[in-house]
Amino acid sequence: MPARTLLELLAPARDADIGIEAVNHGADAVYIGGPGFGARDKAPNEIGDIARLARHARRFNARIFVAMNTILRDDELEGARQQAWQLYDAGVDALIVQDMGLLELDLPPIQLHASTQTDIRTPEKARFLQDVGFSQMVLARELDLKQIIAIREQVQQAALEFFVHGALCVAYSGQCFISHAHTGRSANRGNCSQECRLPYTVTDSAGRVVAHDKHVLSLKDNDQSANLAALIDAGIRSFKIEGRYKDMATVKNVTAHYRSLLDRIMEDRPELASTGHGHCTFSFTPEPEQAFNRGGTDYFVNGRKIDIGAFDSPKHAGLPLGDIVLVGAEDFDIDTRDADRVVNNGDALTWWDRQGELQGVPVNVATSLGGTRWRIEPNLSKGQSFGDLKDLFPGTAINRNRDMAWERLLAKPSSERRIAVDVTLAQVADGFELSLKDETGAKASVKLPHAHEPARDAKQAEAQMKE
Repeated sequence: MPARTLLELLAPARDADIGIEAVNHGADAVYIGGPGFGARDKAPNEIGDIARLARHARRFNARIFVAMNTILRDDELEGARQQAWQLYDAGVDALIVQDMGLLELDLPPIQLHASTQTDIRTPEKARFLQDVGFSQMVLARELDLKQIIAIREQVQQAALEFFVHGALCVAYSGQCFISHAHTGRSANRGNCSQECRLPYTVTDSAGRVVAHDKHVLSLKDNDQSANLAALIDAGIRSFKIEGRYKDMATVKNVTAHYRSLLDRIMEDRPELASTGHGHCTFSFTPEPEQAFNRGGTDYFVNGRKIDIGAFDSPKHAGLPLGDIVLVGAEDFDIDTRDADRVVNNGDALTWWDRQGELQGVPVNVATSLGGTRWRIEPNLSKGQSFGDLKDLFPGTAINRNRDMAWERLLAKPSSERRIAVDVTLAQVADGFELSLKDETGAKASVKLPHAHEPARDAKQAEAQMKE
């Protein structure tokens, strides 16, 4: 039987606990920041915590990658070298890097992965990175399937990653300098100020306003759920979820979503297999739209398109909940049009005002009025009055961008990942032999010398063994 093509689901982790849950929810690999030199400077982790994550990952043959993907100053090189060795000793499988200066250091025998900050858009660049020793590289988000195939044809040894979910930058990763130009905070030093999410007024050459206070550089979020099979055929082997700042519920939810999609593809295509071991059982149905998002786009994978911007707001508008039917002095009523839609205390509601700006308020008390109608008492901030809530009128469409019932569900244990094992107890010449073989083919056995004595009560003995 020919060797199967191995696929990797690569999930993010802000900390070790989130990384452990990513593994539990189906990740074949987790990427995380170390003590320093990562492109998310607010998501550092100590070596001991990363070692704890690596030990858990080993149970399922999952791998741990640590991002050391900032551009380094000369005076940081020795510290980076020392950290690389500490991570290697902690059981880390690969370092994700941008700065080619690291290749000149006395590094441990650890795999190097090319960061998104290396901006890989051409076969020539990808081939160069393979030839200098990178074993895996994440391609630029802006590529289409034909461009990915062209790179795959030139890169036969290194594995290709592609982002399948999460935030999109308006500029090529590693080539954006707007943050540093505006604030002095450099994205290539792990401190992006996200200037692309701010509102701007755009004028044409004649000074006429084209867009007023619009988020004209803000893109929707990446969602390649419908393109996984095509990406596999194009040569992608690692499917990367963006989000080293994301909370645990989001990582659980989105990882479980892509685990389910990839598993369904592999069920239909026996030539494919996962790099990790074990199968997941979830206590919830993954719903990535429940997580923070700016609307979804598959960007340029199937060719360039127009509707990729989140120009009205870079915030999470949420899912449709209902419409306002009555506005009182201190509360308002909504009709959800669906008896299964329950409004919870602590939910967060949003709506678009008449200027096209997203407004929102948390729910203090939600009271069922029977049927599909709910009375909402908002949780106003200090100094805010009900009258300050802008453009709340009958007929206003209400969304929900925080569902407390959903958050409580994901706050509990929500997945089990188990490796199937066949157990055989056999009678041998001088006693008994217990043999175990798991789904990966790993085997173990032990013999117990013992006399072959018949059971005094065979039926009772059989029943006890079945229990």
